[in-house]
Amino acid sequence: MLTATMIGNKIAEARKKLNISQAQLALRLFISAQAVGKWERGESMPDIITLNHLAEILGVDLNYFSEALEPEATEITPDVFSVKQSAELTSGKQKNKISWDMSRGNWVDADFSGLKNLHEKFSSSNMQRCKFIGSDLSGLLLKNNNVDNCDFSGSDFSSSHIQNSNLANNLFKDCSLKETEFSESYISCCDFTGADITGAAFKSGGFQNNPMANAVWNRTSFHAMQLVNIVFGGTMEDCYFENCAFKKVTFHHSTLINNFFKNKSLKGIRFIDCQADRMTYEFLKNGKADLTGIMLLTPKGVNE
Repeated sequence: MLTATMIGNKIAEARKKLNISQAQLALRLFISAQAVGKWERGESMPDIITLNHLAEILGVDLNYFSEALEPEATEITPDVFSVKQSAELTSGKQKNKISWDMSRGNWVDADFSGLKNLHEKFSSSNMQRCKFIGSDLSGLLLKNNNVDNCDFSGSDFSSSHIQNSNLANNLFKDCSLKETEFSESYISCCDFTGADITGAAFKSGGFQNNPMANAVWNRTSFHAMQLVNIVFGGTMEDCYFENCAFKKVTFHHSTLINNFFKNKSLKGIRFIDCQADRMTYEFLKNGKADLTGIMLLTPKGVNE
């Protein structure tokens, strides 16, 4: 196994062949020249994402550093295997059981589209501009994650758990979020267009500025959530709002059936061309909601 000093020598050797200074290399990596100096002196090592960028800048193959990244016989370093290899792992084509974990990582501009069986392998990670398009993320655990500008379009998040995480500017278009639980997480500027959010639970966090056109709401619950600048549409049945704070929340062309609102004040909600059954209507009335814009449904579904 190569040491940090030997990796540093490899970096220095490739840099000098290009006739660029430590400062010039640092500038391309958006880091300090001192950091490059520490690598080359063997005082520290770049992480795997930075090694990928280094390989591109220095004009070398990642195998140039691979001797330092050789895994033990029973595990593989996930950062350096291809999407094809990862697909082979998850489809059971590898004879030996391989254990790999991408938690506590810094993932930037990585493409994990089509992966399966990730489960707890991305917890405590910083993920920016990554792609998980069409991935099977069912049963995924994200805990203490920062997820920004990632694309999860068409992925299956069913029965996943998102805990103590910050989700911003992500695409969840046409995702299945069935029975997914979001707890103590803040979700902002994420696109849930066409997502199926049946049975999902949002607990003790924030949900704001999220487009949700044609999303499916059924048995969805919100507990102690801050809902800000949100538009709900379509049919909402058996949904649950308890102790939530509403600010600039709109129900637009919504049909509300058997929905439960337990809040001291619902004054932050506006209704436009909505219909509601008697029970939902009475809950809203009890919370002093402005019922303008709601037409009451009879048990047979005929407007009164």
